[in-house]
Amino acid sequence: MEPFLVPYLTGPDKNLTAQQVNNEIFPVWTYSFLAVQVPVFLLTDWLRYKPIVILQCMALFITMATIRWVTNVPGMQVSQFFFGVATASDLGYYSYIYSMVDLNKYRKATSYIRSVQLLGYSVGSVLGQLLFSLELLSYNDALVFTLILIAIALLVSFFLPMPQRSMFFHRKRKLTGDFQGEERSEESEESGVKTEDHQELAEAQTCGKVLLQMIRDFRECFASKQLLYWSLWWVMASCGFNQTVNFIQVLWEHVQPSQNSSIYNGGVEAVSSILSTASVYGIGYREERWEQWGELALAGFSGLCSVALFVMTFSSNIWISYASYIVFKCLHMVLMTIAMFHIATELTMERYALVFGANTFGALVLQTILTSIVVDSGGLALGIIPQFIVYASYFSLITAVFLLRGLYTIRREKKNSQLPLPSVKNEPQVCAEHKF
Repeated sequence: MEPFLVPYLTGPDKNLTAQQVNNEIFPVWTYSFLAVQVPVFLLTDWLRYKPIVILQCMALFITMATIRWVTNVPGMQVSQFFFGVATASDLGYYSYIYSMVDLNKYRKATSYIRSVQLLGYSVGSVLGQLLFSLELLSYNDALVFTLILIAIALLVSFFLPMPQRSMFFHRKRKLTGDFQGEERSEESEESGVKTEDHQELAEAQTCGKVLLQMIRDFRECFASKQLLYWSLWWVMASCGFNQTVNFIQVLWEHVQPSQNSSIYNGGVEAVSSILSTASVYGIGYREERWEQWGELALAGFSGLCSVALFVMTFSSNIWISYASYIVFKCLHMVLMTIAMFHIATELTMERYALVFGANTFGALVLQTILTSIVVDSGGLALGIIPQFIVYASYFSLITAVFLLRGLYTIRREKKNSQLPLPSVKNEPQVCAEHKF
């Protein structure tokens, strides 16, 4: 149903205007996502993942139920709030899978998870397109069908096995020992009230140690220039991608109103997701290193994203706009997967979770600023075409930043290759510089 949300909201069922959807309803998702992301991140690990998976299903159910039975702007804003909660809860889904997988299989697990998500979205998009094109279901009936599927997923989530450990709060180690020490069993021969008192004290100590260790790990991770620059691209590109995906249906509605002709939003989303799935799945089996040429690759592909955005912005042909969106989405998904692999290469899962959370939060902060200035009715409240000009120009800025950084990296590597080998005294500094 998601690919057809704007036609549904602006159609006779809800009778909302494109301006209301664009400037009053959709921005709430960004604000909600930002507001709940940090609490969800902490609760995900403390509650050991499964409750957050259940929360995500419940939030999605409320989102779809509100869209189905509410007709005014405030009600739709409520639906976007719960959709932000559901989106933030994605971390629980990823973390749950990782908690069940061996450390040496994280790379393939990441590829599988992203591929399955994209494949599921593709199936849903194709099904929606067929149902609406063949007029087998109305939008309202499709929402009810979606609610049934979400209810089934919610029921299944209650029967998932509960992980016995988590990355930070529930490690199998002596809780009074060094946080960085080897994992130890928490089993104790103590009995009765004494055991329970010991566990309560240990839990309180663990919370303080976890927060302190998170701060230390955060500082150490981002001390690496390589990780810092790749994370910077992650933050900037995610912001631009989320803005584009969030408002692309409004652009399509502007190019070709759904009330006047057939729309193929579901088919386009399906094609883009299938191609992205194939690309992301294939990358999981490649072992390239990106230390020298990675930043130039980020610049080049970000430039292509910018071109695709400019094309879809100024084209009056819906098929050209569709094709440009497919190219844009595939490029971003491939680059994001490469960035995730590259950052995760030298990190433990705990530190990768911190970097993932920090990058997502940074992208949301940037996206919130962009939304409040460009989109929100309290800001400039730009129309859809000026908005997409801003987004395309934004990716041009990303291209310029990483082009300059990539050229600097190449020049530095070439200069270093011409110097004599460093002395043994300086070798640890060189290794630290290129750790990532």
